Amino acid sequence: MNTYEEDIEQSVRVLHNGGLILYPTDTIWGIGCDATNGRAVDKIYRLKKRENSKSMIILVADDKDLLTYVGRPDIRVFDYMKGVSKPTTVIYDRATGVAKNLISDDGSIGIRIVKDPFCKELVSKFGRAIVSTSANISTYPAPSVFTDIDVAIKNGVDYIVQHRQDDLQMSQPSAIVRWNRNGIPTIIRK
Repeated sequence: MNTYEEDIEQSVRVLHNGGLILYPTDTIWGIGCDATNGRAVDKIYRLKKRENSKSMIILVADDKDLLTYVGRPDIRVFDYMKGVSKPTTVIYDRATGVAKNLISDDGSIGIRIVKDPFCKELVSKFGRAIVSTSANISTYPAPSVFTDIDVAIKNGVDYIVQHRQDDLQMSQPSAIVRWNRNGIPTIIRK
């Protein structure tokens, strides 16, 4: 078994056991857990020293997964997403099927459908959405490469993915769009 496959297998095991992983996403390095496990989500808030009122996003593998986590998603979002090339997180109203401490006070949740092969396989093999939040202590800058990640974050997770640790290409966070009920997106971050 190669490192890539081992990383997927170990990550899935840790996620199923309510643990935290440090992993390369389709954007920047992230801290992840089972998006349906409120205790695991709490662990991330504590590790990041982040207020529970600041929501985190989830990653899913396919368009159809939105039906599990969004009550009545507007189908026009699928056409919109076909036209974007940069990884884009969409904030949807009517979040469902995730831990309550992931849902914003207004009932919304940020979801990104991943295209990166590693993330897509990880989420697919896990079989549920995975939390994704930048691998930094709250108020500190998000790390662009693995070597920028604070040792406290590395020591606070249950598994660190080996894949792409030596990648020195500077990464950027995703674009963020709020999908409004009228079908018109509001761009929050380009």
